Amino acid sequence: MRPLAVIGNVNVDLIVGPVAPWPKAGTETVVDHDELRVGGQAGNSALAWEALGVDFEIAANVGDDQFGRWLREAFGRRADKWPVRPEGTTLSVGMTHPDGERTFFTTRGHLPRFSLADVFCVLDGKRLSGGYALLCGSFLTYDLTADYDAFFDWADSHGIAVALDTGWPIDGWTEANCDAARAWLSRCELALFNEVETVTLAGLESPLEAAQAIRSDMKQGATVVVKRGPEGAIATGPDGMLVEAAAPGVKVVDTIGAGDVFNAAFLAALAQGQPLTACLSAATRVASRAISTLPRNYGGPMHFEEAMHERA
Repeated sequence: MRPLAVIGNVNVDLIVGPVAPWPKAGTETVVDHDELRVGGQAGNSALAWEALGVDFEIAANVGDDQFGRWLREAFGRRADKWPVRPEGTTLSVGMTHPDGERTFFTTRGHLPRFSLADVFCVLDGKRLSGGYALLCGSFLTYDLTADYDAFFDWADSHGIAVALDTGWPIDGWTEANCDAARAWLSRCELALFNEVETVTLAGLESPLEAAQAIRSDMKQGATVVVKRGPEGAIATGPDGMLVEAAAPGVKVVDTIGAGDVFNAAFLAALAQGQPLTACLSAATRVASRAISTLPRNYGGPMHFEEAMHERA
């Protein structure tokens, strides 16, 4: 199996809900469930890898407070070299709604100060040579994002394929944010975006045409994956052919981090040398299981192995 690493945002998520309609100011609302858990794109993907029995490395930082210590403890030895920032740890409060949507309130905290130096504190290029690095949280990790060119140069020098999932920009997909994402994608081997992000970046209505357009501006032999929620996922690889996977029908409990779980399962299968169809199958099934269970359940290594070989 090829080495795997994730680089990006790890923070604390406090999930409460469901909430509907939106509360009036000055009132109190009682909800059915709450959960305090590791969050952030990088954190979500790492938790999925751990549950699936996949070996990996994770580069992140934390704040200098009780939440920061809690996050480090959650990842054990993998967090031994994480830098500690003097800021408080970033906290996201997520409110789930009956229709499956969610609303977030997030503090800035430590994430903007995550830097390239922090990455190099944790990751060894030689050890990751020939593997995959999932780069995420691009619009939250300001210091690292400013050094993305240097990060891509480092990855290239060690033969590390970069998979990018920027996450949703705080100020939306402005022209400047789209231009930045396209520039980053030109240095990547894999794109892992949802449908809205894909068509927005390409300026095309068709997800397939948008994926093909994005791939044409990426590295030679790149793969673009489009996550479509309940409709499953599509991907176009080096040969330009379309691959599809349907998502199993499930009763959704909590969709927060669904795309991050998808990313983890997809890359885990890819690192095992599985074909694109098997990677999509595993990703859609593991993500579907995660969003339909409370507490969240990923199925474990056995379910992951079965998911790679199931067909819709």
